[in-house]
Amino acid sequence: MQDRPVLGQLAIGYCPMIDRQRAVVATRITILPDRPDSTPDAPALLAELARVFPHDGSQVAITLRPLDSAGGRAAPPAAGAATRVSLNIASEAWLRAMFASAPPPNLMLEVPAFMALDASNLEALQALHGEGSTLMLGGRPLSTLPRELLPCFAHSIVDVAEDRRNDTVPAHVTRTISTVQAGVRTMVELEAAFKRGSVAVLGWPLDDAPPPAKGRATVPPDLQVIMELINGVDRELPVDRLEALLKRDPTVAFRLMRYINSPAFGLTVEITSFGHAVMMLGYQRLKRWLALLLAQASKDANMKPVMYSAVRRGLLMEELVRSSGDAEMRGEMFICGVFSLLDRMLKQPFDDLLKALPVPERVQHALLGRGGPFAPYLELVDAVERASVWDIRERAEPLLLGLADVNRATLAALAAARQLEA
Repeated sequence: MQDRPVLGQLAIGYCPMIDRQRAVVATRITILPDRPDSTPDAPALLAELARVFPHDGSQVAITLRPLDSAGGRAAPPAAGAATRVSLNIASEAWLRAMFASAPPPNLMLEVPAFMALDASNLEALQALHGEGSTLMLGGRPLSTLPRELLPCFAHSIVDVAEDRRNDTVPAHVTRTISTVQAGVRTMVELEAAFKRGSVAVLGWPLDDAPPPAKGRATVPPDLQVIMELINGVDRELPVDRLEALLKRDPTVAFRLMRYINSPAFGLTVEITSFGHAVMMLGYQRLKRWLALLLAQASKDANMKPVMYSAVRRGLLMEELVRSSGDAEMRGEMFICGVFSLLDRMLKQPFDDLLKALPVPERVQHALLGRGGPFAPYLELVDAVERASVWDIRERAEPLLLGLADVNRATLAALAAARQLEA
């Protein structure tokens, strides 16, 4: 395996940046140095990120605005959202090194307010802005920003806990910079953030209580087709019977073929039919992509960010065991991650859902009670999503994984997800 020492010097977390239309407009990458005194290697870090999020030449600045006075909708996200990154580096030394490393235009750099107020950084920030970099102001400054620096920042990232826009104290000059809200953990907080005028939020609320039991699972017709296909593949029904199910919803067939023929799948020949897919892939590999299709099939706009997370959870859990697990385990880990948010997507508890949806026993244990061998991996994925270096390390060590292992898996999963969604 290629030696990539920078990946052993930090922890990587990620979350989506979501606009008021619930579209994911960027991925926020948080970099947490393992040791405060570590020597930054900004060029190596940028090279790692460029492998996952290459600059494709499209528009890179986020075009976001609140609802206008006439009640119109916010502008749609610009092209290139799949490769756009907001980079949050939790180290002053590493961030200063990044200033001098010419980050690519699709990488938006978050600059903490205290560093923006430091006069020694003024020239570097103006130079980055002049070269086309998009800068994000992190937090609310304790004093007024220099007037010449205000145009350099596209947005201000403000945590819910420090949002003082409703205070009686007059706001700083930064009121002219639109706000991206961080720290949103519930739907109430999310709706409040957009009501206050935030143009986007970081992350998606997962702290709300899971849906209550209804006694019987009810699944929308379009999702029912996919669940019946998963059941059929699980029982290895003849291809003609599976194709008959698929014909009930042509859009499902189209999306399935699109996934299977995506670069992330790695096939050297084009799959032209469901029967061809079964012949080339086999039932178990096909089941994995039906699981992915189910996770992305909801038409509810609020589910777009949840689907974003579910896909990456599946890919990350698979990558975490790529070198140590067999093909069966990798497949089950993928399904476990993808299905880990299915209760929220379908608004039904797992107790009800799993009666209609066949999953392997190890997956079932993890989804129902966080027990069994897969549960620790779900906890590790949760730590990565929350960008906590302490939790990542604590959950990785019992699994005999180092920070470099987790980071390689995280970047590989994000790269695969980008290819799927391109």
